[in-house]
Amino acid sequence: MKILRFPVYYLIILLVLLTGKINSQELNCNVQISAQRIQGSNRQVFESMQKDIYEFMNNTVWTNHVFSYAERIDCSILINLNDQISADEFKGTIQVQLSRPVFNTTYKSTILNFIDNNFQFRYVEFQPLEFDPNTHKSNLISVLSYYTYIILGVDYDSFSPLGGTEFFQIAEKIVTNAQNAPEPGWKPYDASRNRNRYWLVKNILDKEYEGVRQFIYDYDINGLDKMESRISEARTSMAESLRLIQEVYRKKPDPFMYYLQVVMESKSDELINIFSEAFPEEKSRVVQILTEIDPANKAKYEKINTTTP
Repeated sequence: MKILRFPVYYLIILLVLLTGKINSQELNCNVQISAQRIQGSNRQVFESMQKDIYEFMNNTVWTNHVFSYAERIDCSILINLNDQISADEFKGTIQVQLSRPVFNTTYKSTILNFIDNNFQFRYVEFQPLEFDPNTHKSNLISVLSYYTYIILGVDYDSFSPLGGTEFFQIAEKIVTNAQNAPEPGWKPYDASRNRNRYWLVKNILDKEYEGVRQFIYDYDINGLDKMESRISEARTSMAESLRLIQEVYRKKPDPFMYYLQVVMESKSDELINIFSEAFPEEKSRVVQILTEIDPANKAKYEKINTTTP
């Protein structure tokens, strides 16, 4: 009897068709470069920069996990260039945003939205951007890779308790590799109020801050994901989840609670919108917690009590 033999690549194609899965890139990342403050430069370099960063973010395989095209993580990066230090060296800010789909709705919830004000890097046109987890090749590559793993970690935390740990550990390794880098943002005392990459990942991986990470999971899974079908129950769960952050705030494990601040800055507007529709007793309880853990926005949160459902 004759045995039919199929080339290996036919079997791979068949497997993909049967499973509907591919080991695709993880991110659906929108990249924008703003260089309006830089005068008299070759504008083509900024177009090339945007294209190269876009391809780096979206075409690099960052994990060994299997993603389908529809499962890619929606995020965005806005680089605002304020100064051109030399022909190939730039200084500015980088804004990182991450959104998460809410179950059974078209709504996407923002779970990260913050600005890193200490972004300095060299960019040489046509020079490939390649990430190596074991070395600090350039500040541009390290910063982009660091925030990629922060994005992955926070996204995974929102779907399973502390699910993003493996990615945060890679981000921590990037920080370690960059300790001798001349650019700011990597060392404990870089930047005002110590809002930098060092403290962000240190907070995230510190057990004293696990309540903040657990909040992200409880708020999304037991709250937002149930809003479409059981709105009152979901809102109650979200109110209870705030106590996890309240516990961390009251412990004050160190003076640089950067991650707690980042989470509150990302969620404040959404919290106001959701609890403005709550019952008076629930409104009062939530406002009390929010004004305690985020006193700088006290006036903002008090609008919850004055809004009529």
